[in-house]
Amino acid sequence: MKIDRMAAIVTGGASGLGAGTVDLLAAQGARVTIFDLNAELGEAKARAVGGHYVNVDVADELAVEDALGEAEGLHGKARILVNCAGIGPPAKVLDREGRALPLGDFAKIISINLIGSFNVLSKFAARLAAADPLGTDGERGVIVNTASVAAFDGQIGQPAYAASKGGIVAMALPIARELARYGIRINTIAPGIFWTPLLATLPQDAQDSLGKQVPFPSRLGQPAEFAKLVEAIIVNPMLNGEVIRLDGAIRMAPK
Repeated sequence: MKIDRMAAIVTGGASGLGAGTVDLLAAQGARVTIFDLNAELGEAKARAVGGHYVNVDVADELAVEDALGEAEGLHGKARILVNCAGIGPPAKVLDREGRALPLGDFAKIISINLIGSFNVLSKFAARLAAADPLGTDGERGVIVNTASVAAFDGQIGQPAYAASKGGIVAMALPIARELARYGIRINTIAPGIFWTPLLATLPQDAQDSLGKQVPFPSRLGQPAEFAKLVEAIIVNPMLNGEVIRLDGAIRMAPK
């Protein structure tokens, strides 16, 4: 599917991997709407690319439905969805005093990363299913979810994060099979250690140390490199139901 003149939604598009994706899609001619809770960064990014920003909690059903309607009213039927919204604070099962992780902390990570991704993609698909097909294959649109290598190599302190990303990996194939009848593809990217605003707050030597854990290239991945894979997924119709590691061959250590 082409990108030029298509309406696109990017959750978590105000910064990090999402912002890199917004930049690429806009440069390719897409009409991009950003869903994010960071209004300052989201509005600035939307202005920079000639797009639109909506302040929305991806785990809120009504807010997402309203946001999709707002985006459609401005840019037309969205054909591209890239789910990048997510959080990943460390959360061990037991703290240093042996106390169990509060269930609410675990549930919050699952809610935003996994339930939020499903919430947006399901409502996006419902709107798209009745749209006119495009091209000779009858494709209507494409969804790209963001997992993590933690889905496979979760480290100590990542049970909630790994579970949320593992859920994103696990739902890729059944959703692809279900949405095939509507001509909607879904794929998942599992990035390794990438530069994010959070990592940018670390000292340079700490960033370099993280990058050296990657076999090749031995550095942090860049949001633009994530975005290039998003582009390849969108334009290649045979990519469907896949989970693609984008990690420089890293396999995470226990801690």
